[in-house]
Amino acid sequence: MSARSDATSMAQHASEQSFDVIVVGAGFAGLYQLYQLRKKGFSVRLLEAGAKPGGIWYWNCYPGARVDTHVPIYEYSMESLWQEWNWSERFPGRDELRRYFDYVDEKLDLSRDIDYDTRVTGAEFDTQENQWRIETESGPLYSAQYFVLCTGFAAKPYIPDLKGLKEFQGPCHHTALWPQEGLDLAGKRVGVIGTGASGVQVIQEAAAEAAHLTIFQRTPMIALPMQQQALSPEGQAREKLSYRERYARRPETGAGFDYTGREDTALEHSQEERDAVYDGLWQAGGLRFWAANFMDIGRDEDANLTAYNFWKERTRARIKDPALHEKLAPDVPPHPFGTKRPSLEQNYYEVFNQDNVHLVDLKDTPILEITESGIRTGEKHIDLDVIVLATGFDAVTGGLTQIDIRGTQGKTLKEKWAEGVRTHLGIASTGFPNLLFLYGPQSPAGFCNGPTCAEVQGDWIIGLLEHMRGGNGRRIEPTAKAEETWNGIMEEIVADTLLPKADSWYMGANIPGKPRQLLNFPGVAIYMDFCKACADNGYEGFSIS
Repeated sequence: MSARSDATSMAQHASEQSFDVIVVGAGFAGLYQLYQLRKKGFSVRLLEAGAKPGGIWYWNCYPGARVDTHVPIYEYSMESLWQEWNWSERFPGRDELRRYFDYVDEKLDLSRDIDYDTRVTGAEFDTQENQWRIETESGPLYSAQYFVLCTGFAAKPYIPDLKGLKEFQGPCHHTALWPQEGLDLAGKRVGVIGTGASGVQVIQEAAAEAAHLTIFQRTPMIALPMQQQALSPEGQAREKLSYRERYARRPETGAGFDYTGREDTALEHSQEERDAVYDGLWQAGGLRFWAANFMDIGRDEDANLTAYNFWKERTRARIKDPALHEKLAPDVPPHPFGTKRPSLEQNYYEVFNQDNVHLVDLKDTPILEITESGIRTGEKHIDLDVIVLATGFDAVTGGLTQIDIRGTQGKTLKEKWAEGVRTHLGIASTGFPNLLFLYGPQSPAGFCNGPTCAEVQGDWIIGLLEHMRGGNGRRIEPTAKAEETWNGIMEEIVADTLLPKADSWYMGANIPGKPRQLLNFPGVAIYMDFCKACADNGYEGFSIS
């Protein structure tokens, strides 16, 4: 090293803010890490790209943004928080969720240890000092022994390569990059590209306001009835008598809810018996038709088809134009039910009965180009004032790989995972010592209620850091053998499901060139059993030095 570069390095180190732990992301997982680590005496700083806490609920400000997990399951289980908080709806909207995060922030005094408007752009591990050196877009440098990433599964929006996209003269926004001040759609000609979760929500709102709404659909969405309900403080006071038991059930279920799937199979029952079960789950609403259904729905195509056909008949009954039946609820499933995450809807299918709504099937009439004034398909030019890109995310891995994270083997995390993700327990990756991630690839992530994973997976990581602090070492990373073993477990799991039969973000199949593999571990309770066994055996699979 030259004298000049040595002096530069020394100056950079002198300007760094140093902590035991740097946490990235102020959603459920990041805030939980900050609060619990701080209580246990770690010096910790949380870095957040947004201007306020909330994670995805800071960025989700598009029309209709709403959670698809019911409360009180979609909140922290800390009694000091839920005793004094009431919701107005069973499935709260973005504004109420933002108020909840402000409430949590104030109650737990979190912001004093958070740097907002601070986007992490890179990090490199210093092998001599066993420290991560972390760079940010706004300039400040940080160092920490442990680097804990809580970026969530939907931190990197996917914008497809559409010809002429930059030529459009009106507002054009991805739902994850929506203007914080909002955008008025009233009286406008609006085009929505995509019918995933955010697309369904925007479409329901835009249909009520826009002069004309054009929906560009590639694959029909198998959406489930939300069955929204207003909540009162009096009703919640009664419900709170059972909150402790309901929260205790969360880690014991498949998806981190307060209910789990059935232990019987669809095919052992008559159609009449099956339909009675399906009707009960349908009326209960939310994700129950998906997550509390017969045990063979996700494994057996014949069983799966019985659930799909029930959905199809219920859905077609809501669509007046028979010509749209095959477009929105086709006879042959576009993919097995549940192999893509179902969206929740309130009046999505009724929207297509309106005179101001038009569906464009992109398989029949693909988009040729975006023009200054709209979208040209293979059939015609559609004039638009606003374009909404509801085109999804580089899910699960994208939030991690968009940061230039460099480990000890001369590769970035993105380069290491270029041909497929390898982790141990979905928490750490070989060659990246002291780097831990929550809600990441090969953990429950997209199959798990966020607050549940924030707490149960978060507690495990906190236990690991306490173990290290207890004199057991300064550096930890998985062994290559442990990674291959965990990847083998993931492959065994997916082979027993219908998940590979859909081009979903669960499989990484929605991003061109992304390796196709199961990115989410199905089953919170089973997953935590693996984590507990690892810890009980001295953190087996990790190299500690």
